[in-house]
Amino acid sequence: MGTQVVILVGTFVLIVTGLLLGYVLSQLVLQNLAFNFLTLLGTISLILIFGTLYYVLFWQLRREPLQVISPTIPNQPDEEVTSNYLKNRLIARLSGDVAAAERLIEQAKQNVPGMPENWYCEKVLNELDQDQQS
Repeated sequence: MGTQVVILVGTFVLIVTGLLLGYVLSQLVLQNLAFNFLTLLGTISLILIFGTLYYVLFWQLRREPLQVISPTIPNQPDEEVTSNYLKNRLIARLSGDVAAAERLIEQAKQNVPGMPENWYCEKVLNELDQDQQS
């Protein structure tokens, strides 16, 4: 999200700066604007702003890969996080029916006892996939 905001704001400022720079340069060429120290500094600052934003937006952001936020929660074992993720996927697959998800997991536990919790969730999800395909 942060990179997208930087890109949007930078692009907006780049467009405004480009328009201002084009206007100032056109007025200088048409001699509608007096060439003095102030217009020289203004034109140089617009060129620097335009160049800096162009560099940041189109060179640096392309070189840096986007950071992917890890779905893991700190201070929790990976198995528990995986189990919660799979259970949430199962509940979502069942249109939010938590009771049905629990029943299916309990049924899988009765059929094949002694397996880890995430194994049961994966088994139920695979069975739902197979049922959906046939």
